[in-house]
Order: sequence, then structure tokens, then C-alpha cells
Amino acid sequence: MRNEVKELSFQLAVKIILLHKKHSSQTKLYFPLMMQLLKSGTSIGANIEEACAAQSRKDFLTKMYIAFKEARETFYWLRLIKKTGIFKNADLDVMLQDTMSIINLLSTITKNTRQNILKTSGKESHMKNY
Repeated sequence: MRNEVKELSFQLAVKIILLHKKHSSQTKLYFPLMMQLLKSGTSIGANIEEACAAQSRKDFLTKMYIAFKEARETFYWLRLIKKTGIFKNADLDVMLQDTMSIINLLSTITKNTRQNILKTSGKESHMKNY
């Protein structure tokens, strides 16, 4: 069975690594920005992989939520890089779309997991607004 969020996060990480590799020779001024993107962009998939080996549903939820936050951070760095025009001819629009797809998937996964945990613990009435 294909796990869409795992595959998308892996492919995004590959694209980010290749972007970094392609532009690593540019001025050192942008190095900190690229490192932030590299760290957050590769962390998404790593946390999803950890979630797949979670010891409990709460552990799964925690790891997936961390992946969600990393995806949000990645989206920010990609938007910043695109808006400032740092890297010409980079396929940032595709990476932004991929990141938003991952964010949407992780949002759904974390919401549904949280609801399922609460249902089984009898606390669903406290979380209706989530």
C-alpha cells in the first residue's frame, strides 16, 4: 500500500537537497537560509518515518504533529526564497505546491488521530472545536 504523505515528503526532501546542491556555490550570504530550509524540509519525512514506528497512538500523533510543524516552516522558507528571488530558475512553485499538499495531509491525519484518541478515552466533548 502506497503511503502518500511518506512519498510526498521524501520527494520534497530530494528536491530541497538538489536545490541546495545546485546553489551551494552561490554567495555565503544565503547559506543560513538554505540550511534552515534543508533542516526543516528533510525533517518532515524523518518524523513521518518515526511516526510509522510509534509505540502508541499518542506517540504517533506527536510525531505527525512535529512533521506538520516542520512542513509549515518549510513552506515559510520556500515562500521567502521565492519572494526574494534568491535563486533564479528554481522550481519553487512545484515545491510550494508539494509542501502545501503535505501540510493538508498532515493536518487531516493529526485531526483524525486526535479525534480517535479522544473517542476511545471518552473525552471527545472537550475537543469539538479542533
